[in-house]
Amino acid sequence: MTYIGECIAIAVACSWTCTALFFEYAGKRIGSLQVNLIRLLFAGVMLSALLFITSGQFLPMGADAKTWMWMSLSGLVGFVFGDLCLFYSYTLITSRFSQLIMTLAPPFAALFGFMLLDEQTGLMGLVGMAITLSGIAISILRRPGTEVKSKKLTLHLPLRGILLAFGGALGQGLGIVLSKKGMLFYEQSLGATDILGNYIPFAATQIRIFTGIVGFTLIILFSGRGPRLMKAVRDRKGMWATFGGSFFGPFLGVSLSLMAVRYTHTGIASTIMATVPILILVPYAIIYKQKPKWIEVVGAILCVLGVACFFIR
Repeated sequence: MTYIGECIAIAVACSWTCTALFFEYAGKRIGSLQVNLIRLLFAGVMLSALLFITSGQFLPMGADAKTWMWMSLSGLVGFVFGDLCLFYSYTLITSRFSQLIMTLAPPFAALFGFMLLDEQTGLMGLVGMAITLSGIAISILRRPGTEVKSKKLTLHLPLRGILLAFGGALGQGLGIVLSKKGMLFYEQSLGATDILGNYIPFAATQIRIFTGIVGFTLIILFSGRGPRLMKAVRDRKGMWATFGGSFFGPFLGVSLSLMAVRYTHTGIASTIMATVPILILVPYAIIYKQKPKWIEVVGAILCVLGVACFFIR
């Protein structure tokens, strides 16, 4: 199929819409740091079971030292740094606005793809980046009310939450490029056929998850949050939400995202996966009874138009 990578990326966008809603709810109940560790534990078990069914082994087979190095770096950047920032931003500015800012992940992916993989973006990619930034700007900036005479634009969201979402975009953009580089070494190590090629993204994700588990465990231990983790485990609703997000996020969504970048350009895959701000508007309005303002809808559409520019070559 000509556009198999693009079709997989669409499935990833739908999956990440679900996981954003699950993890926002879970983060507000049991804390973003606890959610990060628990969801990786859930996903690690699911991936281990899948690998055992498909290959007879619980651990990634045939991964050499270079594969482990690059995929571990991807796990640290994408899961530990990126998702730690992103999940905390959910509790401050909601998943709807966090995912809007996450549309900056494709520009970051394009930048690092050029630096590490020699992937060319082109003029339209730069135009797309500018449009995406414009969409984000009109969504997070407001003029003061009529009672205030100043005409200056001001943020209507907490600056801390915005910066954390930017950190999430940076982590995802760089993380996916590091993953693609790691999978190139994995393919060389295995001499990948079509069958092994479909196995590689899931095995590579498991390596990233192992790294993430180690990273978050160390953070929780050194920050003295062990008691909070025990309390989180006893929260049934929080745990179910975390499990749902784990299935659609690090298990299904992340694995499919690695499969998508294997079949198409990193920037294109990341662009399609960045359409979550549009997809999330309807379920968010239904679940939280918060109708988005028209300027926020326009901003989300601009972000999608911006990322669409990556298709024009």
